[in-house]
Amino acid sequence: MDIKLSHTFLAVDDHDKAIEFYRDMLGLEVRNEVGYNDMRWVTIGSPAQPEVDIVLEPPAVNPNMTPTDREAVADLMAKGVYGRVVFWSDDVDATFEKLSAAGADVVQEPTDQQYGVRDCAFRDPAGNEVRFNQAKR
Repeated sequence: MDIKLSHTFLAVDDHDKAIEFYRDMLGLEVRNEVGYNDMRWVTIGSPAQPEVDIVLEPPAVNPNMTPTDREAVADLMAKGVYGRVVFWSDDVDATFEKLSAAGADVVQEPTDQQYGVRDCAFRDPAGNEVRFNQAKR
């Protein structure tokens, strides 16, 4: 049996700012955009991985969430600890320089980790952690 990732979801509270970050700063492509009532979903992805989509969705959009759950999600997003996405990079240092020069919110400068990668991290406009890993050479 062959199982592959198709798509994943990341909550954002301002799709236009998220598109500026993911498309304009990171170079991902916008693949689809869907609206329903006052909600919006935008699908993005790396041109190098056309089979994998990241769906930028409204926060707490799940209809089964209680008002308390929605409040908890809003609180976690405000703290910047709700969502996370990790990308591979062939040059973490160059990725870091490009994004920090463009004004991205730095969480961690490039660091060699004991678990075998060099990585750095930023926050997107919604507070999601965006991490870049590079295999150690």
